[in-house]
Amino acid sequence: MDREVTDTAAASGLEGVEAARTAISDVDGERGRLTIAGQDVEALAARASFEDVCILLWDGRLPDDGESAPFRRALGRARVHAYEELAGLGSALQAADGMDALRAAVAHLTVTGDESEDRVRVTAATAVFAAAWCRIRAGLAPLAPDPTLAHAADYLRMATGRAERAAALEAYLVTVAEHGMNASTFAARVVASTGSDLVSSVVAGIGTLKGPLHGGAPGLVLDMLDAIGAPERAAGWIDGELRAGRRLMGMGHRIYRVRDPRAAVLEKAVAALEQADVAGSRLRLARATESAAQQALAARHADRPLRTNVEFYTAVLLEAVGLPREAFTPTFAVGRVAGWCAHVAEQRRVGKLIRPSATYVGPLPAPDPANP
Repeated sequence: MDREVTDTAAASGLEGVEAARTAISDVDGERGRLTIAGQDVEALAARASFEDVCILLWDGRLPDDGESAPFRRALGRARVHAYEELAGLGSALQAADGMDALRAAVAHLTVTGDESEDRVRVTAATAVFAAAWCRIRAGLAPLAPDPTLAHAADYLRMATGRAERAAALEAYLVTVAEHGMNASTFAARVVASTGSDLVSSVVAGIGTLKGPLHGGAPGLVLDMLDAIGAPERAAGWIDGELRAGRRLMGMGHRIYRVRDPRAAVLEKAVAALEQADVAGSRLRLARATESAAQQALAARHADRPLRTNVEFYTAVLLEAVGLPREAFTPTFAVGRVAGWCAHVAEQRRVGKLIRPSATYVGPLPAPDPANP
């Protein structure tokens, strides 16, 4: 007979087990606060570019005025180089699933051995490959990068052909660039701890992010909003879903016990689009749905807060800037790769192999009668 699992940590996916000491970010689920290298995410998203956040994550400080422009140019040149590599990717970007395509394409990269250069190359290539997949899937030819543009603007232009709404996407990429010891970050650190290279670590992160329990499925939020249709129908629709025992998309988070601070950042970004006559009706519907959902969930789960998570407004924002639903998770990777690179470097400095133990609960060998 199999033995029962009695170790609490092993039975709960290592939840609560400290796997690293990090200076990269802190996720405070009780207070709903995300700190990235000493910076509050809401303040960071209001003033920093994605390039600034890369420097913050990789160097531990925000850049001064003289550092931002050279780094932006370096990232632009790296996008051009990544575009030149598209011809050598074979059928990688023909995959029906964007994360399959991104994983295969990034795996083609080689490292130079210069850590700073490799981080820039991998970050640039992730955006170029994700955007190229969007175009190919739509039956269009990939667009060459414009190295004079900011990273967020150029990614949006390469993916959709337009960059007018890049400020909202910039806020998104900044917001999702880093989020503690999540599953994909842990996977990347495990690979790095073996002494393997940055590309292998990032590919592990991409493969982990593909899983719906981590990368999520923000497109399903849009399916929910489509089904509701109008703000006045939100409460009734939600009540029907809960009575049927179905989950509400974009609500609840494994760590946050209050509203996900990233949801607040993205709601503000969508509100800015609303002021520009973009996504107005969708935002009104989203707000009505959020309010109705939180009231209904609070009535049913008074002891277990289920508040809005990052997926909720991610879906509204990414739709509003023109990205197709199937590109949402690859776009998540375009931002999160900056955090993966930071954690890989930190793990290398630690220099210790990550090797957790496991408790065997399978059958034991039968007793040997000859050797009692």
